Amino acid sequence: MPPKDPASDSPSGLPHAIGAYLVWGLLPLYLRLVHSVPPFEFVGWRLIFTLPVCLAIVALRRQGAEVLAALGNPRTLGLLLLSALLIGANWLLYITAIQEGHVFATSLGYYINPLMNVLAGTLFLGEKLNRRQWTAVAIAAAGVSLLAWDAREMLGIALALAITFSGYGLARRFAPVGSLPGLTIETILLLVPAIGIVVWQTQDHGTAFGRDMRTDLLLPLSGVLTAIPLLMFATATRRMNYSTLGFIQYLSPTIVFLLGLFVFHEPLRPVQLVCFLLIWTAAAVFVWDLLSRRRASGQAPA
Repeated sequence: MPPKDPASDSPSGLPHAIGAYLVWGLLPLYLRLVHSVPPFEFVGWRLIFTLPVCLAIVALRRQGAEVLAALGNPRTLGLLLLSALLIGANWLLYITAIQEGHVFATSLGYYINPLMNVLAGTLFLGEKLNRRQWTAVAIAAAGVSLLAWDAREMLGIALALAITFSGYGLARRFAPVGSLPGLTIETILLLVPAIGIVVWQTQDHGTAFGRDMRTDLLLPLSGVLTAIPLLMFATATRRMNYSTLGFIQYLSPTIVFLLGLFVFHEPLRPVQLVCFLLIWTAAAVFVWDLLSRRRASGQAPA
């Protein structure tokens, strides 16, 4: 059994999931502000600045012993190495796509991801879905299939994003370590590659850090914007049904979709609108089922 997460006094992971997905949904606004930083270099700085945030919170919560215990456990360390590699690959794909203007491709990836979560929950975690939930999955799958067919040239990016992020959540679910110690160790494991990336990227053209005050202020902010939502997500994965967590994730790509439409002015095709309506119909069916089962069991809605 994984150790009790220090943040697990709350009975539900729902607030943590919503918080994480809200931050990730709005993240393209931040990424556009640092678009002058090359993607590889940005990922390196993001990791470098995430570690001090994690260590500071570890010190405040007095969880240093948990970090050391996890570092001394080969199985835990192996799972965290896997999760670190998956989230690192996901970041690189996501940032490159956003900075190259493929906002809808990233949105598609995170529309596919909840279906990956349902599949992972069924295959690896023994989760069972009832008839209404499978109906919701089928409606969402129809919408995502339409969007994927319409954006075939972006499908590779989208699938890679979905697979790496779903795999990350699954690895964190199996890792017997709390949210904060786990994220801290992931960041430690990626620190040397991160420094290597920054050095390699800046050999010929110099570093983006130190060029202007705005970039110097925005780059350290990446550590906070990385650590906080990942902590909330890791907490949610340990408290919630993985399939349910996946459906809540539709919040994030919907925000990205709306940003692409209204802020970045990407053209909206009819098939995208149909997909959007189908996915939110599926989400409504899923929420209706959850509320109905809570009422039937006499529980208050979360």
